[in-house]
Amino acid sequence: MEGVEHRTVEVNRIKMHIAEKGEGPVVLFLHGFPELWYSWRHQILSLSAKGYHAVAPDLRGYGDTEAPASISSYTCFHIVGDLVALIDLLGVDQVFLVAHDWGAIIGWYLCMFRPDRVKAYVCLSVPLLHRDPNVRTVDGMRAMYGDDYYVCRFQKPGEMEAQMAEVGTEYVLKNILTNRKPGPPILPKGEYGTGFNPDMPNSLPSWLTEDDLAYYVSKYEKTGFTGPLNYYRNMNLNWELTAPWSGGKIQVPVKFITGELDLVYTSLNMKEYIHGGGFKQDVPNLEEVIVQKDVAHFNNQEAAEEINNHIHDFIKKF
Repeated sequence: MEGVEHRTVEVNRIKMHIAEKGEGPVVLFLHGFPELWYSWRHQILSLSAKGYHAVAPDLRGYGDTEAPASISSYTCFHIVGDLVALIDLLGVDQVFLVAHDWGAIIGWYLCMFRPDRVKAYVCLSVPLLHRDPNVRTVDGMRAMYGDDYYVCRFQKPGEMEAQMAEVGTEYVLKNILTNRKPGPPILPKGEYGTGFNPDMPNSLPSWLTEDDLAYYVSKYEKTGFTGPLNYYRNMNLNWELTAPWSGGKIQVPVKFITGELDLVYTSLNMKEYIHGGGFKQDVPNLEEVIVQKDVAHFNNQEAAEEINNHIHDFIKKF
């Protein structure tokens, strides 16, 4: 990670760790679960070399960023508030946004609440979660997939943390990062067990080295999983809080990229939404949808070079 600089900044009353490199227009990278700024290691190097200022924070509750104790400190408003303060601190009016998984969900909220701060958005894995005014988010998932769907299992404070502790941090991270199983993750009853990935390989895939995994493990050993899990514990509350935006359109220009094996793309009726017109209706300036062949959920790491090129090809138009 040559030349990547690290600093801690004060935003929205918390201390946030950011990794950054390069000079030029800001590209803000938002990681997902269970990840860190480090998930963008390839993109930081690629985009900074092409004349951009790449900035990747550890989001609230993750890595070297502060993790408030209260569950209610992890709503979409808190996290978007952190990012607006970060954009202010970087001294720019607008950023190019690139986000994956939970970062992508937060990215949609940022575009919804403050479209004036986002020049264009490259979204990986998670499309806009269309708000059904009659069904809370987690309730809808439970109705579709039952109590053992991973999002439902993450709801009860302390429970999943204890189940993860039984198998250990390294096992959990390896289990999730190496998962290539399409469809909704349903966890074994009453335990983490084989988790997301009953077919977990002994060896790591080529795109995830032992050193990469060790870096994630070292940070999660320190922080635990509570901060990250608290994002899931606010999904129903976020649904309530965002009632004023129900039916609103996202006006930011967007390029969406997912792997064909991605667990989000292959569940929750996402394919129908993405390709059947619903997504474009909610996001009128959706310019492109890319489905990567034989790529799973962590496409920014697994297909790094392809993602680097997709990002650059899109943002250079603006």
